[in-house]
Amino acid sequence: MAAIDIQPWLGLGTHLSSSSGRQWKFMRCAGVAAFLVLASLPECWMLPAAPGGNWTSSRVKVADEDGDDPSTVVDQPHRTRFHFQPQKNWMNDPNGLMYYKGYYHLFYQYNPTAPTWGNIVWGHAVSTDLLRWHYLEPAMKGDHWYDERGVWSGSATLLEDGSPVLLYTGESVNMTQVQNMAIPANKSDPLLLHWLKVPHNPVLVAPPGYNASEFRDPTTAWQGSDGMWRLLVGANTGIRGIVGTALLFKSKDFYKWQFANRPLHSVAGTGMWECPDFYPVLTEGMNGLEVSSENGGSPVKHVLKISSDDLKHDYYSVGVYNSETDTYEPAIHRLDTGIGLRYDYGKFYASKSFFDPSTNRRILLGWSNESDSIQDDITKGWSSIQAIPRKVWLDSVSRTDLLQWPVEEVESLRQNRLVKENIVLPPGSTYHLSEVMGSQLDIELLFLKPNLTQEPIPPELLAQNVACSTSGASVRGIYGPFGISVLATPNLEEHTAVFFSFVHSRRTGWKTIVCSDQSRSSLDNDIDMTSYGSFVRVYDNEDLLSLRILVDHSVVETFAQGGRTVITSRVYPQRAVNDFATIHLFNNSTRLHVVSQSVTVWNMESVQLSSFTTATET
Repeated sequence: MAAIDIQPWLGLGTHLSSSSGRQWKFMRCAGVAAFLVLASLPECWMLPAAPGGNWTSSRVKVADEDGDDPSTVVDQPHRTRFHFQPQKNWMNDPNGLMYYKGYYHLFYQYNPTAPTWGNIVWGHAVSTDLLRWHYLEPAMKGDHWYDERGVWSGSATLLEDGSPVLLYTGESVNMTQVQNMAIPANKSDPLLLHWLKVPHNPVLVAPPGYNASEFRDPTTAWQGSDGMWRLLVGANTGIRGIVGTALLFKSKDFYKWQFANRPLHSVAGTGMWECPDFYPVLTEGMNGLEVSSENGGSPVKHVLKISSDDLKHDYYSVGVYNSETDTYEPAIHRLDTGIGLRYDYGKFYASKSFFDPSTNRRILLGWSNESDSIQDDITKGWSSIQAIPRKVWLDSVSRTDLLQWPVEEVESLRQNRLVKENIVLPPGSTYHLSEVMGSQLDIELLFLKPNLTQEPIPPELLAQNVACSTSGASVRGIYGPFGISVLATPNLEEHTAVFFSFVHSRRTGWKTIVCSDQSRSSLDNDIDMTSYGSFVRVYDNEDLLSLRILVDHSVVETFAQGGRTVITSRVYPQRAVNDFATIHLFNNSTRLHVVSQSVTVWNMESVQLSSFTTATET
């Protein structure tokens, strides 16, 4: 398969405008055609890298849109310290994730003017460890007819020669949604500071019969064995748009794209599909796969994920993709995309994954919106974070579920380890972990799985479901809840509880529920304190119930049973902040004696998010 060459797309001498307003021209440099240089320069000019990757020919210091230095972070009790968020203003979907020339690139939907949605551009940040991010200038702004009303979500694709290409949705001047392409002005720049929108945009428009105002969010493209490129775009169809759809497009050259005349997959009753994602996973092992990989014939399944615009949840299914017929079949139809499994049962949406070739991981990021009021966001000057980056792989036992776990780099922030073992919690008891406190924590907790007797089950227990919001941590039951309270005042007036409980039915037997209960997380009543939860798979041969919990001021992320069920919660304690935030184990069961085999707690180091600067200037 021949590598894609961008030279035919442009003619020598062509002048282009980047989204930052800089003028570029396409010319011959050192005898090599197809090189983009600043139009203001009389001759070719390149930015060489010094050994070790430190740039020495120029100094890069990028500020926010209005010139403020983003290295200054206002100390606010609910601002996170090891999650990514802009210095100020609104952020939503992660976009264009990739690893390129030693840097992780995170683009994101960003409003540079206010902490509310609007005026969307592509924010841009880079990191070498997925934790310590450096802000760069916005990569793209709406400056053409096809994206004047918004530069919306999209993805990055690395071509065969390693060149990155961005595909994104633009809302045009006539309020239709079209798909556009951008290429780097300088492929040798590891920071990818400047992007050029190709002259033949838009590259995709809504096919006949589909709603042009519900046609968005192109995926990373992949190649089949026939050499054709493929990508998906989210859409809907049917009466009132109730059929969620991932439309399939194909290209021979990544230049001209054609509709495949049908979707890759559709599910009735799921509404508009935003931010689709499609990628292969190994049936054995934790390594990730590049999106075009067929892994040499080894067993591979595919994940089709969508973001439900109606419900604001991220759903996925695991199934089989036939690259010859371009068809996708979920492994279990009752767990089809949009009606079955979710990445996260809390505040997690519009996620995007990418393959990290430096570590052979598939990494997932997702937007975690605020649960406070719009006025609160205006007062504090910012809104939204990105959830902690997660490694994603297939559960080799079920082969229908994904496992998610914080990337290993998070462990480098751990400090001041505390371990407590064999804590017995009688019914109705609590245990204060008095040796540790704080709003930045990493917690690993193991409970011995209680013995559950097969005795007559009260009718009210049989009727119980996964509604954690109606049966929170304070409601005592025969078989739970028991767990841990974080961001808690000593008297538990404020606390966020993460807990297990059990339900039983004659048809399915015992099932385990995990919940994150926000109902008492704050004394401020003007916030959404909805609680979240779901069933978590616990196999008969497992003797332990496990939780890993990341706490970062206003976010609590829960990973149950090794990442089989994940819950992200946003909380806003008024008194349980910093050194006034305590931790308690509890057992509110009326019958079970619960044993914590071990609880390990680390305080977490703060991470500095700053503008990107180089050491020297020439």
